[in-house]
Amino acid sequence: MHDNAPENVAVFDFDEVADHLLEQGLENSPSELHGCLCGLLAGSAAVEPEAGLAALNRALGVDVHGELAELLMRLYAVTAAALEDDEFDFYPLLPDDAVELAPRTAALGAWCRGFLAGYADAGASAGQRGSTLPGSSGEVLKDFAAIAAAAVDEDASEEESENSYAELVEYLRFAALNVYMDNMESPRPPSGGHPIH
Repeated sequence: MHDNAPENVAVFDFDEVADHLLEQGLENSPSELHGCLCGLLAGSAAVEPEAGLAALNRALGVDVHGELAELLMRLYAVTAAALEDDEFDFYPLLPDDAVELAPRTAALGAWCRGFLAGYADAGASAGQRGSTLPGSSGEVLKDFAAIAAAAVDEDASEEESENSYAELVEYLRFAALNVYMDNMESPRPPSGGHPIH
């Protein structure tokens, strides 16, 4: 998450979250955890931070506790506010741009996997497994599944790769916002359609 724009100092430090994960013996990426929180919120999960933490633990099969749990509950609350913000002040939690492109791309994929897990958990918890997805959500989730497997193109120039990465980050920002808004405007009815896995 960032303050106002990607260039500004991060409100939540990727490396700090990563350190807490290592301390707890978890191999998850901070991006995966943030993606899961976003997916939960986009899938109409409860906005209370404690509920978000419990859902994250369930969706990712983890048991975060202590300082990391407190940090993630704050991140959940800030993310919920950012998704509601009229200024589109929402950014996925990703490594700093100074980090090599390959780990940044891997984090992007992890964010998408987390989002899909959170969104599916929110739907299942609401008894909406297999329900029709509102708006363009079905297409977005397919895109996220494809991005989850993204890798750096070794044949592309560094500039091309960086541009592609930046475009994917922007796509994630607005696609996540669209799924969130679709679900706010039209909650998933319990009928046939695109299944949620």
